[in-house]
Amino acid sequence: MHPAWFHVENESEIPSPALLFYRSRIEHNLQLMLKIAGDANRLRPHVKTHKCAELIERQVALSITKFKASTIAESEMCAAAGASDVLLAMPPVGINAQRLAELAVKFPQTSFSTIADAEETIRFLASAAQQHNVTLGVFLELDCGMSRTGIVPGDEAAILAHVIHDTPLLQFRGLHAYDGHIHDESLDVRRERCDAAFEPVHQFRCRLQGEGLIVKELVAGGSPTFGIHAGYPDRTLSPGTTVLWDFGYGDKYPVDLPFQPAAVLLARVISKPGHNRLTVDLGHKSVAPENPHPRVRFEELPDAVAVMQSEEHLVLETERAHEFSIGQALHGIPRHVCPTVSMHGEACVIEAGKFTQRWPITARNRRITV
Repeated sequence: MHPAWFHVENESEIPSPALLFYRSRIEHNLQLMLKIAGDANRLRPHVKTHKCAELIERQVALSITKFKASTIAESEMCAAAGASDVLLAMPPVGINAQRLAELAVKFPQTSFSTIADAEETIRFLASAAQQHNVTLGVFLELDCGMSRTGIVPGDEAAILAHVIHDTPLLQFRGLHAYDGHIHDESLDVRRERCDAAFEPVHQFRCRLQGEGLIVKELVAGGSPTFGIHAGYPDRTLSPGTTVLWDFGYGDKYPVDLPFQPAAVLLARVISKPGHNRLTVDLGHKSVAPENPHPRVRFEELPDAVAVMQSEEHLVLETERAHEFSIGQALHGIPRHVCPTVSMHGEACVIEAGKFTQRWPITARNRRITV
């Protein structure tokens, strides 16, 4: 019988719990991203999902050179791995504005930009740029319905765009609008909601350009709306989860976003407390706990019910418990891969069914050097 896709020939060499990256599946996902985008220059992938320098280097090799990050550490990782353009999609206030300017000094070959939705943020950035004598790009952060950050398109937003443009050492780069509130299973519903959310953004862009402000780039959407935004050539696309995928998105979008789960959690049975229970070494500290169970779905036991989870333990209930022995490995796909990856210091890379090397989760920490 042909081994299952998640089988690892030398699995005994990997301590559990562990994060596994399946290289061929990552490659499939990267190629699919390029296919949907139509052009590498349209992509600005979010790196928050994997936080891994080796994956930045692979994307750069595929001519993907623009990236989006959530932290200063992720931004530094991108620059060090060869990115030519990095957008910090988090308003940098306080010392973080200074850190962004320090990155611009340290990596002069990389263009750094960030987002702002308030004059206070602009002042932080202007001060940092002046102190370090660098130019920082700024995207106006628009609220297209999520109401997490951003300013609603309108008169106040237009004034803010002009303030950015007129501030010395700040370069108005364009607009950033994230529609993370749109994740309906139905593609038709998703498209309808996405188009409705971005109509005011489109009108606002036209208004700014009529006022003499050139909107060089509109960074739009995340993973669920990736394919929808790809249909509009005036937008830069910033999916993140697509590189590794998970069953949270995989269950919802199997048709229009056929990415493959490429990150797997390796766990082992450590106890059998009762005839129908298995305890594995995969607790809160190894898989993102913010969602209800199942937080992880095991390929060998997809119907197992999680009845208890603590820091290092996960107790599963299954009538098939008798089929599994102490020490046996299980392979689980997380529901939410992004925070799960950040719980691991490294990923074990699986190539052609074998564990071959370890990749650090480079930007797991909040600080690298800056």
